[in-house]
Amino acid sequence: MSPAQFWHDPALPFVESRRACRSRACYRAHSHRTWSIGVVDGGRSRFTSLGVGRALLSGTLISIPDEQVHACNPAAGGDWSYQMLYLDPRWLGRVLGEMPPRRVEVGRDPVAYAAFCKLNRCLFSAASPAVKERHLTGFLRAQWWRGEPLDGGQTGEPGALEAARRALRDADQTIPLDDLAAANGLSRYQLIRRFRRHLGLTPHAYGLDQRIDRARALLRAGLAPADVAQTLGFTDQSHFQRAFKERVAATPGQYRRVAVDG
Repeated sequence: MSPAQFWHDPALPFVESRRACRSRACYRAHSHRTWSIGVVDGGRSRFTSLGVGRALLSGTLISIPDEQVHACNPAAGGDWSYQMLYLDPRWLGRVLGEMPPRRVEVGRDPVAYAAFCKLNRCLFSAASPAVKERHLTGFLRAQWWRGEPLDGGQTGEPGALEAARRALRDADQTIPLDDLAAANGLSRYQLIRRFRRHLGLTPHAYGLDQRIDRARALLRAGLAPADVAQTLGFTDQSHFQRAFKERVAATPGQYRRVAVDG
């Protein structure tokens, strides 16, 4: 198995999967629009979110809400193997009949771990989209796993911050900080402080997360990395590649190649 593999299918736009074997790639603290469910297959890693950390061992499962700032990296000098599902949160809520609690949960459950591995083998197989969707929804309804809550979940945010986040989610280009602050009745320093307090990120870092999420969708659709960088307002290809790799642990070219060609 190559260090990182991605799976997605245009017929199932609400789910993407990733598996990595003996990876040493590291993430910076980031957020994304998808609800993430993952398992650790081997090695040791450390998960952090808003100043709270937890060591993850083989067999650990973790559930991370959308928009939750987090990072998970191998132990110093080591590598780890893992699998991740990325789910559209609105679709997930419809499947479960309600949204799960908006908190990170961590734990070890051999039955849920085995079921997750079986599901991911199906997603990466040549099975039809209908079979894959049936397996995915069956797993979520029968095996939705509840672990131990990890302190450090994001708290409610003031209206101005919510509006600023919405503007950054909808923007294809960088919004100048002064413009974003003025549109929400804040000084630039007030806006930065609120973002850091409630999200653990600056407005600039949060905006980059949102643009990288859109970049993933454009790359899956077959656009060339250079075209994606230009569409999303990155200053140059190297800037785009660096920001992408820090959040996806793969270059745009690597991600596009495995996501489009399989």
